[in-house]
Amino acid sequence: MGKKAVQGVRVLLVDDHPTMRTGLSMLLSHVGYVICGEAENRAEFLECLDASEPDVVLLDLSLAGENGLDLLDILRKRGVATLVYSMHENWAAIEQAFERGAQGYVTKREGPSVLLEALERIAAGKRYLSPRASHGLASRVLVEETSGQAALSSREEQIMDMLACGETNNDIAEKLHISVHTVQTYYARIIEKLDLAGMKDLRKIAIQRRK
Repeated sequence: MGKKAVQGVRVLLVDDHPTMRTGLSMLLSHVGYVICGEAENRAEFLECLDASEPDVVLLDLSLAGENGLDLLDILRKRGVATLVYSMHENWAAIEQAFERGAQGYVTKREGPSVLLEALERIAAGKRYLSPRASHGLASRVLVEETSGQAALSSREEQIMDMLACGETNNDIAEKLHISVHTVQTYYARIIEKLDLAGMKDLRKIAIQRRK
């Protein structure tokens, strides 16, 4: 598409890190996008969404204790195109994002050129999956093909990823809107499926799977 094609495309930035939003704003403005609003949490997002009328929302999935996936439900109902820009590279997060209405997914370890290409595609009404996100989805297939163990559900994968990031039981329960007891039940199911000795092994495996 190029700079001319993206002139005037309105982008709403949703990320809980001010420095990240500033950097994204500078990058996107330079190539012709209009930054029509910024938000760091659900309340600000809802206010900006009503006031700014974005063409595309650039959305992080971790918003200071809130789950960005919940915002995808709102955006899908309103018909607003959404590109997820997240640190999460595991297949569960990527799969859930698309299931809940995202048109694209880019991980934060990828360069600016990947993000710009993704935004151009989304703004043109297409879908986009970045190289690292594609690798994350492929890893699920490889695990299922090479392991005799039962495959984890998307929610179990999500909890594994959160555990690997150092989230406590209370953190996970709050972000997923479930009880601590339910979190512990998920742990027990995962330990059984992966034939692990206990929580120590579970944490070790969770961290290894994110590398």
